[in-house]
Amino acid sequence: MNSIINYLDNVFANLPKTSEMEKLKQEMLSNMEEKYYELKEAGKTENEAIGIVISEFGNIDELLNELGISLNEAKSQERQLSEDEVNHFFQQTAKAMNLIGIGVFLCILGSALLVLFTELYDNGFLNGVTENTAALIGVAQLLLFVAIAVSLFIYSGQLLEKFKFIEKKGTFSLPLHLVKKIEMQKEAYQPIFFRSIIIGVSLCILSPVVLLVTIAINESATTYGVCVLLFLIAIATYLFIISGAKKDAYAKLLREESFSIEKKQEDKVIGAFAAIIWPLATAIFLFTGFVYENWHINWIIFPIAGLLMAMFGGAYSIMKKEN
Repeated sequence: MNSIINYLDNVFANLPKTSEMEKLKQEMLSNMEEKYYELKEAGKTENEAIGIVISEFGNIDELLNELGISLNEAKSQERQLSEDEVNHFFQQTAKAMNLIGIGVFLCILGSALLVLFTELYDNGFLNGVTENTAALIGVAQLLLFVAIAVSLFIYSGQLLEKFKFIEKKGTFSLPLHLVKKIEMQKEAYQPIFFRSIIIGVSLCILSPVVLLVTIAINESATTYGVCVLLFLIAIATYLFIISGAKKDAYAKLLREESFSIEKKQEDKVIGAFAAIIWPLATAIFLFTGFVYENWHINWIIFPIAGLLMAMFGGAYSIMKKEN
């Protein structure tokens, strides 16, 4: 039975992804399943039943002719990308991901500056400024940075809107020479990608060390260590975003397994979990810092959140594979 489903998937792979074609595919599958089970009940073997079913229902040309579509016309609807279009895709992707990276950087930096303003007031460095004014300045700059970040996120989405079709199967193709060129570019980019990841991971690991050093030097300087910690994490996050974006762009064009339907569904679930865990971790971090003044230890919330993300992602991937 799986052979019939795979056969249909291959037949319809290069045909237009329209509701009409999907309906036709489901009708064919239903008729082929019915015939398959009839043959099995009649005593036919698995291979005999599948062979008869495909020979009787597998002529896609006749069905397309009934709909007034030739096979060549259907295949011609698959868009072949030119080298200029591919270069434009890379340029727009790099620009969009750079804007997203800057937006995330600003959100984290805004939190660091909010902590810094509070500490500067507590240490008497903001002469003539009341406590409410200092808090207002800190919150205002944070909201401003978040507003700028959201604007960058929206604009980056518009930049990539025209390339949404690249993520869908059967919507584009590449000439062979262009595929080879992209594969070579991807291979050449690998050292740069790994170098960026290593630097980002190193910054994440070293960021708590800065905090511990400030505690050892002067416990009253702990808050300044927190600001540096957040700044280093912001830089690391920016590196992760821009380096991963180019790698993903190569994978999309080469239609690698990482952009299969199952993988995209998995990424959506993990992304939804990340959208909850990271804002929650930040909220807990700021709350415990401002209310209980636990800046010297509450930084551990972020490594814990990272471990939870890794555990959830790994567990979900394993369960999906088992299913």
